[in-house]
Amino acid sequence: MGKPSPSLSRRQMRAFDRRAIDHWGVPGVVLMENAGRGVTDAIEEVLGGLAGRRVAVVAGRGNNAGDGFVIARHVRVRAGESVVFLVADPAGLAADAATNFALLAHVGVEVRRRAGDALADLGEELSGFDLVVDALGGTGITGALRGDLAAAVEAINAAGRPVVAVDIPTGLDCDSGEAPGATVKADLTVTMAARKTGFDAPGAAAHTGDVRVVDIGVPPPGQRSDSS
Repeated sequence: MGKPSPSLSRRQMRAFDRRAIDHWGVPGVVLMENAGRGVTDAIEEVLGGLAGRRVAVVAGRGNNAGDGFVIARHVRVRAGESVVFLVADPAGLAADAATNFALLAHVGVEVRRRAGDALADLGEELSGFDLVVDALGGTGITGALRGDLAAAVEAINAAGRPVVAVDIPTGLDCDSGEAPGATVKADLTVTMAARKTGFDAPGAAAHTGDVRVVDIGVPPPGQRSDSS
């Protein structure tokens, strides 16, 4: 067995992703598929199966949203019900996220656009689901959240349902582990390739809950030399 992967900072995670795409030749959309499927496996375990279970995916516009769209699709394929609450303009989705967003209609996943005043009742809507997925924002977020993102985070926390965060709880700083403003309080964080540096900070566990590392189809840091 290889050595445990070291925790990664924001900069190191970006370099890891870039290397996977540019050096190893793994398309970003494949990494996204692997990530989303890995999170779905964890959700299935948490719920004791997905058939007949209702999962809400609260998504922003970046790659974490794309992971969330993959999750919603796989929940549906595994006989569950998934609804995406999109806190973004679909026209502004990142490229790989947009690809996975377009697939949702083909498997019957409902998308509900939520922004501005429409976020006022989001917490109540989410309370009707078995589990909520935080796919709002990822490791690139710094500083306190504002506007719709902050409102969506507060709604997730107010829903009173189990929460699974994709890669990192939205609002938690990847490097410092600080929560300078509204921050998701997850029961489980499913993080990609390696733990993030901030997870080891005092108080971070109150937001991450348990942490599970899943592979995304390329060797994690420490298990392959730079010359490979």
